Amino acid sequence: MISTAAGLGQGGPDLAALVEAVSATRMHATVRELADDRYAGRRVGSPGGRAAASWLAERLGDLGAQVQVLEFDVAGVRELYATPVLEWSGAGQTRHLEHRRDFVEHLASAELPHPRTALLTKVPKTDSGTGSETGSETGLRGRWVLADATTWGRACELAEAQSAAGVLTVRGTDADGWMPKMIAGPPARAVPIIAVRPEVHRHLGEALDNGLVQMTGSMPLRQITTRGRNVYARFPRTETGSHRGGDGSVGGNAGLRVVLSAHYDGVGDDPDRRLPAAADNASGVAAVLEAARVLAAAPPGAPELTVAFLDAEEAGAWGSVHHAAALPPDTLVINLDGAAQLHEAAAVEAGGPAHALLATLDRAARLTGVPLKAGAMASDNRRYAAAGLASIGVGMGMPGYQTPAETPDRVQPDTLLAAARLLVATVMLLTT
Repeated sequence: MISTAAGLGQGGPDLAALVEAVSATRMHATVRELADDRYAGRRVGSPGGRAAASWLAERLGDLGAQVQVLEFDVAGVRELYATPVLEWSGAGQTRHLEHRRDFVEHLASAELPHPRTALLTKVPKTDSGTGSETGSETGLRGRWVLADATTWGRACELAEAQSAAGVLTVRGTDADGWMPKMIAGPPARAVPIIAVRPEVHRHLGEALDNGLVQMTGSMPLRQITTRGRNVYARFPRTETGSHRGGDGSVGGNAGLRVVLSAHYDGVGDDPDRRLPAAADNASGVAAVLEAARVLAAAPPGAPELTVAFLDAEEAGAWGSVHHAAALPPDTLVINLDGAAQLHEAAAVEAGGPAHALLATLDRAARLTGVPLKAGAMASDNRRYAAAGLASIGVGMGMPGYQTPAETPDRVQPDTLLAAARLLVATVMLLTT
């Protein structure tokens, strides 16, 4: 349990009251809402993603914010429009493999809408002296090719040159045995590519050593261009009680512009399986929304606050690219990606001219009892930093990351509290 008793009094009575006003019940309700079936995993450009944007805009409007929804193009989104098939036969037995447990789409795969059946072969060996392929296995035409993590690139080149049926490579699973879903990746190759879990890859290699193996596989994966929707909410600064200079500026730190951001999109449901996206990133959205509710009631002199709920993070962080370009250079950004399961400490990554913002975050963490550690946060915060803005990314865990196991029950109320309290305290301390 995160304790706020250790030092909140040092931040003054207003800070203590605001931090204690944070509600875990409200946040968990937001997580359950966004993980509901009707949003279908919230993939950018999907009906579920658009519905989530509308719901968030309404909630921000309820808080008295000035809300704006802006659209932008997103290209190269991977869309799995049917359930892939993969099975193999050898030694008189046929084994049907389960999508997302035993195999998964490779993001560089060419589209293969219908099952293709062919014999399986290994990647040809290379002569160490000449660099050329050796042995009778050089004929790949019409065959599936078994490659490992180090040879799949060469296997693709050979498969493309010799009109192979496709390439099988290897990919690991998470601790729960799932193969996470992704929707952004490298350019597509000219052959289908399917990734199988290590045990399946090993069994296929052993079966090939003992006889013929026949594979049947499909990969109904295409790249689409769609529209993303960012949701912005501005909470006008209350200037009562602040010192106003002769030029109309507000004295002290009350003129600061602060953005609290979180992406609301997910990778989207599979055709036959739910991916609720509760941790990534309904949890972060819930904490930012709750922090905004509390900060909307902050006393006069608080910084100008903008909330940005961003789309298309899973497709390449395009929502933050569009937002960052429109922000004044003195804007401070705190991005929250994941607030579901705080272990030893929250991961923090600072970018741009963020020294003062990082010092304030550290002070807020000590006052609210939230442990921090330096850690990589490859999310929207990097797009803001690349635009020259002071930007900090914070992450507090994503159990079940991008799999069917990413459900609301795995989002811890204590972690939601820690995240929202940290945001509230940081924004308020920026005025001191």
